[in-house]
Formats: sequence, structure tokens, C-alpha cells
Amino acid sequence: MQRSTELKLRPLVVAVGMACTLPHFALAQQVESTLQEVEVIGTAEEMLKQAPGVSIISKEDLEKRPPANDLSEIIRTMPGVNLTGNSASGQYGNNRQIDLRGMGPENTLILIDGTPVSSRNSTRMGRSGERNTRGDSNWVPVEAVESIEVLRGPAAARYGSGAAGGVVNIITKKPTDKLTGSVTYYTNQPEDSDEQDTNRIGFNLAGPLSEKVSFRFYGNANKTDADALSLNQDYATGTTPPAGREGVRNRDANLLLRWDLTDNQVLEFNTGFSRQGNIYAGDRAVSTAGSATLNELANDGAETNTLYRRTSSLVHRGNWGEGRKSKLTLAYEGTDNRRLNEGLVGGSEGSINTTVATSTSELRNWMFNGEYNAPLQLGGLKQMMTFGFDVKQETLDDPWAMSNTVAALGLNSGRDTDSEAKSWALLVEDNIELTDKLILTPGLRFDQHDQFGSNWSPSLNASYQLRPAITLKGGIARAFKAPNLYQTNPNYIYRSSGNGCPLGYLNSQTPGYSGCNILGNADLEAETSVNKEVGIDYNRDGWGAGLTYFRNDYKNKVVADMPDQTPTLVNGTKLFQWMNAKEAVVRGFEGHFTMPILGKYGSRLKWINNFTYMIENKDRTTRQPLATVPEYTVNSSLDWQATDKLSVMVTATFYGDQEPRTRNANGSTTSGTETQVRDAYHLVGISAGYTFDRNLKGRVGISNLFDKRLYREANSSGAGAATYNEAGRAFYATVTASF
Repeated sequence: MQRSTELKLRPLVVAVGMACTLPHFALAQQVESTLQEVEVIGTAEEMLKQAPGVSIISKEDLEKRPPANDLSEIIRTMPGVNLTGNSASGQYGNNRQIDLRGMGPENTLILIDGTPVSSRNSTRMGRSGERNTRGDSNWVPVEAVESIEVLRGPAAARYGSGAAGGVVNIITKKPTDKLTGSVTYYTNQPEDSDEQDTNRIGFNLAGPLSEKVSFRFYGNANKTDADALSLNQDYATGTTPPAGREGVRNRDANLLLRWDLTDNQVLEFNTGFSRQGNIYAGDRAVSTAGSATLNELANDGAETNTLYRRTSSLVHRGNWGEGRKSKLTLAYEGTDNRRLNEGLVGGSEGSINTTVATSTSELRNWMFNGEYNAPLQLGGLKQMMTFGFDVKQETLDDPWAMSNTVAALGLNSGRDTDSEAKSWALLVEDNIELTDKLILTPGLRFDQHDQFGSNWSPSLNASYQLRPAITLKGGIARAFKAPNLYQTNPNYIYRSSGNGCPLGYLNSQTPGYSGCNILGNADLEAETSVNKEVGIDYNRDGWGAGLTYFRNDYKNKVVADMPDQTPTLVNGTKLFQWMNAKEAVVRGFEGHFTMPILGKYGSRLKWINNFTYMIENKDRTTRQPLATVPEYTVNSSLDWQATDKLSVMVTATFYGDQEPRTRNANGSTTSGTETQVRDAYHLVGISAGYTFDRNLKGRVGISNLFDKRLYREANSSGAGAATYNEAGRAFYATVTASF
């Protein structure tokens, strides 16, 4: 594998930074000379946001379907989106995260205002590829969100490592030209007292500080209780049932200052602090055995892990005239992840250490990126060129994860607990209007990683207008993901002498036998995928319909499936490592259909639908699923604006069968309850909102109207696909006062 010995960033940063910020730089001069009477078209990024695999959630959508707490609750209603784990193990079945097109949460890149969020990377990764984390979709309170962009497939390749499945960009509300403010209270109360309830309050304040300086400040306090320890009692092994859903305590505060330097140049400073503490529900990851200590923690509503996230960023936006624009961003993200120590493998993997000692992993990320857009006309073709760069540094210090010792391997106490990765990238895109009906958008991203060498990510997207209301769209792109800092660190080791160690190596008569050890691997290759999609779209007078076929061919997925490896015997110790799997494939269909019923373009009543159908989602070698996802998902809603003040919405979601793995962790064929399929089911909800006056509005609703409940029947794959809870009927209400 090609390796970079040194990142020579300074000349690159200076050169590209000047190109992005100086209006009379040589490149700008060259473009300016050709810009006489050039008609400006949209940028490649703007065009890609009209691709088939793109969905937009507006602030009006969030008001009509308010999440109880986490934005993933509404993002999951978009086509191509499910909530899953990062494998089919069910290990953390109730900590499901955003999964785009079946590529897994680790291949979903979360952005806030275009800046990557990576706090989940501070959580140790276990052998199954899972992390005990809620993910990164809960750092912005719903009341502070202006819109959410969900980009799937080829449109996401421009964003680099981690975007192989897609991108979720959470866009926050901006400063206003007059003083405004709002306070929102939300409560969600389940019918079953064993299920979690939520109460939160949030505020937004924005306005001018002077003629050229304005601000926006938001804050949030939320508490979502954990499910009761007895919720899944019917599926207990012995006296301890599988764990329900953890609760969470959120505290968020964020300040944005905007300085309009001139009419065409803006400088923004943003700083924020967030705290997420879990409320323990008894989760034990893979173990069926509980303990008095764990039960006491659950009954007391204890926090077993708390994340503190601190962010700062400085953004400059420039408009240099005639369609030329630039953006520069310098951002910092620091996460302190404090946890009660967890088992490092075997039957206790992920289980809380009964000594109740704590440790903290520290993740620090620096990011510097920019882009410059310039229109030009060559050969009579209108074009918009984009040039960009991206520089990143990520460091992680996790002493507990490096605490296992194996003297036979020379891995003793006191070894280095730090990991680091540096990378830089260049991006060029062109949005070309070949004819008045055909737009072509080629792109090329080059990434240089200090551990994984060079990665090229070419892309090509196209849009052709067959009729005024009918458009044919398609795209193909190569994407990649660098292995994380746990997978590549040779000092990161965890040990198995139980079910995590293949049966063939459990014979205690084997000379020198002392269990299995799984190490980080500095020689991994980056994961890559080729993402393809083609779709047709119809829009006219409020009617809308579309159908898209997608296919992702996935290579070098990082796994630690020990049955697929031949162990090395080193000084009597069985040695395994994370390895690159060969190939996997994900393919399926997405679609949408909107029908206006009353009012112009459905302004009074409309029927909105979307669906996802998964044809295949498997490792081609093992034939095992990459994640446990429904065969199909259908989201349907009736949106009725009954009067100017009263709105009513009825929603329904239909999930298809979910199939589990057909072999377990030690490589043997599954049997009994491990083969259980989670059958198709559906959820229905209803809500009504009322605007009392310009300063007061509210909404009430019922989720899971017909009380369809599902239970977690095992802590891991012991119950096949039945490894998560679906909450029963609940009642919610929200009210917002504003000025």
C-alpha cells in the first residue's frame, strides 16, 4: 500500500487559500477576461442537490412532525433511510443510527452547516464493527434547525471519506435583521409507564447588534428517561431481561456572530457546547447475564457514559461579482467521552465493569477547507467551475482501550495510547449546460492520507429534461472511507476466550492455547465503493412522482470476522486482526409520489408518499447481510390545512421483513431463535397544529396510534432480527411562544 511519509501542507494551503479569497488572484483574472456577458448557471453543488438521491426536510416539516429528541426520528422517514446498527449483530440493537441505502451508519457522514461531525469516533469500536453510541444526529435541537439535506449515492462523493452511503447536512437558523426570539416546550408521554418519556425546552434569540454585526443564540435542555428494566421481561434469560432503550440528558448552547464586512463579504464566528449523558437501561451488548450492580445502575437512572462536545469555527464568504463566490472554513471539534469502564471482549464485551471505574477518551479534530466558484463560457457552453481543498487532522487518546496486555506479543502496560491521522484533499467540479435540456456535472476529488496513501474519487452526474415536467437523472461516483483510529492502531487489543473466539480454537488441549486476541492493523486498505443511480422524475402543478434504481459495489470493508481468517500462533497466543473483506453489494429502488387533492397545487390537502425496496444487501463472500434492514419501507402522510390556523396530519409507515445473519460470531450456522425474522409491521400517527396568533402556536399528537409494540428479545443476535424495541402508543404536545 502506498504511504505518505510527510504531509507537506503549508504550500498547498497558502496557494489554494489565496485562490479562494483574493478576487484579483491570477485565476480570477483569467476567468474575468472571459466573463464578458457570461450568463451565470448554478454550481455543481447546487445541481447535485437536485439529484435523484436527495431529500430536503424543511422547518415546516419539523413543526408538523416534531421528533421527541433526536433528528434521526424524522430523517428516517426519507427514502433510502433506515435506522440500523453498523452490522447485523444486533449488539446495540436499541442504539440504532442513520443508515443510507444500507451502507451502515459508519458510512453516513453527518454535517452541521457543512462542517463534518465526528464525536461518535471517540467511542471504542468492538469486533462486530459496532460502537455503543447514539451517533451524531442529536447535537442540534430541533427548534434550531432551518432545514436538513439528505444526500444519497453519487451526489455525496464530493464530501470525501465517510460519505460512501451519503451525507446528512443539518442547517441551522441564521441571524435576522431585527430582534426575534422564541421559546418551545415539548413533552412526550407513553401510555405504558415502562417506556421512556421526554420533556424538553429550547430557545432561539437572534437579531442585530449594530449596523454590520448580528447574532444568533440558541439553547436546549432535554431529558428522555430510559425504558424500565422490566420492559422486556418476557424474554429474560434467568432473571435478567434484555435491555430496553437508554435515556439521554441533553444540554446544548450555541452562539453565532455575523459580521458583514462589506455588502459582498461576510465573516461568521460560531462556538458551541453540548453535553449528552445517557440514562442506563441495563444494556450488556452480548452477555445474557446481569448483576446486582448493573440492575442498581438501571433502577437509579445512572449515567454510564457522558459526552462533552466543544466546537468553534470561523467562516468567510465572498461574492466577487459575476457569479464568482468563495468560502473558507476553519473549524475545531473536541469531544471528551467519559465512561464507566466496559469489558474489552468475550462474554463481557461492552458490559460495564463492576468495579465502576471511569475513563475518558479524548478526540480532537481540526479542519480547514475552502472552495471557489467561477462561471465561464468555453466553446459556447455555459459552465460553472468549482475548485476546493480540504485539510484535516484527527487525534484520539483512549487509555482504557489500550489497557489489555499480552506479554507474549510484547504488548505491555504503559504503551502509547494516542492515535493520529492527517489528510488533505483537492476537489474540482464543473457544471456544464451542454444544451438547454442536458446538464452534465463531472467531478474529481483527490485525497492524500498519511496512513492510506492516495485515493481518487471521480464522479459524473447528468440531468436531461425529456419533457417540461419530466426529467431523467443519473450518476456514478467512486467513494472511499479511511479505517478509523481504533482499527489501525496496533496497540489496540482485546481478548476473547468465550463465544467471540471461534469454536475451532477453543480446545484447551491445543498446545500453548490461551484464547484469541484481536489487534488493530496498520496495514489495512481504505474501504471503497462505486455508487450508481438512475432515475426519472415528474413534477407539475403539485403532482410529483419519481423512481430511482441504485447500486453500490463495496470493496475492502474492514471486518474482524475471525472464522474468515487463519490465526497466527505467536508465543502460544492466537492472533487475529481487523482485515479487509473482498466484496459486497447493495442495490434497490427508491420512489416517491405526491398527489394534490384540495387547493391550488395541494395547498389545502395533499397525499405524500415515498418508498425504499432493498433487493440485496450482502457480503458477496460470506453472503451475510451488512446490516439488518427492512425488505421495504413505505412512508405515507395526509397533510391537511383545514383552515388558515388549523392543520392536521395523518402518517403511516410500513416496514417489510427483516432477516438476520445465518451464521454467528464463531462461524457456525445459526439455529433456533437466532434464525428469527422480524415480520413486517406498520405504525400510524396523527397530529393537529393550531396557530393562535403570530406569537403563539402549538401542536398535539398521538404516535403509534394502534399500539403496535415490538420487544428486544436478546442482547445480541440470539433472537435473530428481534434485537430492538418499537415503542407503543404515546401522546405528545408542543407549544412555541415567539416575538
